[in-house]
Amino acid sequence: MKRFAFFLFLALATLTSQAQTIINFDNQNIKFMGRIALSDSAAQLTWTASSVLINFEGTAAKATLKDNTGMDRVTVVIDGKVTNTAIQPAQNPTEYTLVTGLPKGKHRLELFKRTEYDMGTLSFYSFNIDGKILPPPNFAHKIEFYGNSITCGYAIEDIEGKDRGTAEFENGYKSYANITARHFDAYYHSISKSGIGFLISWFNYTTPDIYDRVSAHDSTAKWDFKKYTPELVIVNLGQNDAWLTKNKDYPEFKRLFGTTPPTPEFIIKAYQKFITSVRGKYPKAKIICALGAMDATKEGSPWPGYIEKAVAGLQDKNIYTHFFAYKNTPGHPSEKEQQAMADDLIAYITKTFKW
Repeated sequence: MKRFAFFLFLALATLTSQAQTIINFDNQNIKFMGRIALSDSAAQLTWTASSVLINFEGTAAKATLKDNTGMDRVTVVIDGKVTNTAIQPAQNPTEYTLVTGLPKGKHRLELFKRTEYDMGTLSFYSFNIDGKILPPPNFAHKIEFYGNSITCGYAIEDIEGKDRGTAEFENGYKSYANITARHFDAYYHSISKSGIGFLISWFNYTTPDIYDRVSAHDSTAKWDFKKYTPELVIVNLGQNDAWLTKNKDYPEFKRLFGTTPPTPEFIIKAYQKFITSVRGKYPKAKIICALGAMDATKEGSPWPGYIEKAVAGLQDKNIYTHFFAYKNTPGHPSEKEQQAMADDLIAYITKTFKW
């Protein structure tokens, strides 16, 4: 009897050890979405909409995470559905339960950084699953977005309508960009920042200053554009420029323009310069120069015209314009308005590129 109990103990111990599988950040079956910096111990996610994805066979999963500020928010997605688990990682490495009680079989898990880089850098160390990891997921398309707060999903969770931009109210998962990418089963990068422009921002740098970086605040680490080649690039910039190029009292206006607002010709050339830089990185990509859906596309705004003239002047048949209708409500786009933008963009891409 004692011998039987001993062997039963060994069998249970073996099952227990088999049930827990640690998958470190550098495992080749982990797929990262977005620009990721790798250290000796972790993968670092800075840009909004960066994510960690795996396919696995099992019923539960955990992950060890850290955030340098403790402000970032992470959405947990299992088999394409958002769970009730929203994580705000601590400032020291901590293991979090992501999902339990799944039906036996194959599953796809995603950890989605829904906050932008100024809110924190997320370090991913490992998964802990009760089964085995499978080959990584594949995608049907590749997209890259360049955008501002609209693309980041700024204030989308602020259901009181106060348009607050702190971390708890931002959710890039509900952004039109992510909705569009999910619709087309697209792997995508989002190089986006609230308050940014192509000519002037609410701070002392613009998208052209940082678009080629691994992490936005690290000017020494340049992104290798050969690592990722999108089929489609979508640029939705100009909302902040539209405000700030007429704000003569703003410090950035004075620094960049002195006392005289930039002329339409100056604005058009600046936009062309950035789009030309993107084209240089991706010679074969389709590029959509978009704008909206805040008041830069309001009736009477000159900004859609600036973009149309800029694109026409480039004489590139694979660069397109598409403008989101002015939403005509206060503040940033709500969840419903982001969905409307996504529906609009999805219809345009489907019609134009036959996706």
